[in-house]
Amino acid sequence: MPQDRPTPGSPHDWLARANGDLALAKAPLPEGAFLEDFCFHAQQAAEKALKAVYQHHGWVFRFTHDLDELVTGLKDHGLEIPSSVDEAIVLTSFAREARYPGFVEAVTDEEYHEAIRQAESVTSWAAKELGE
Repeated sequence: MPQDRPTPGSPHDWLARANGDLALAKAPLPEGAFLEDFCFHAQQAAEKALKAVYQHHGWVFRFTHDLDELVTGLKDHGLEIPSSVDEAIVLTSFAREARYPGFVEAVTDEEYHEAIRQAESVTSWAAKELGE
């Protein structure tokens, strides 16, 4: 369901926040931290990058963590979505179950690196969409 109020921030603001989350996801893992938390930032990077594309086109989006919903909405608007962006919808699980203890197995190094790769694909594509 669309928001009743205009979405704050410019497309470039949204992309800057996406890049900030990506930077956090790629930072050295502090002692006592969890890869799940870094994967959450990878998901956030992808989410905010997709929302930057919505803003760029003047399209309304719901404030959701569901990347499948966001990608589907872009497709419904007629936007061509690269397969690498479409595949990144799996990052949604890092905004939900993976953030809490006991719901899923611990994230492996391989899963973490794949999450970073997927988030980079989405943010890179979004930057191209915005002409950056």
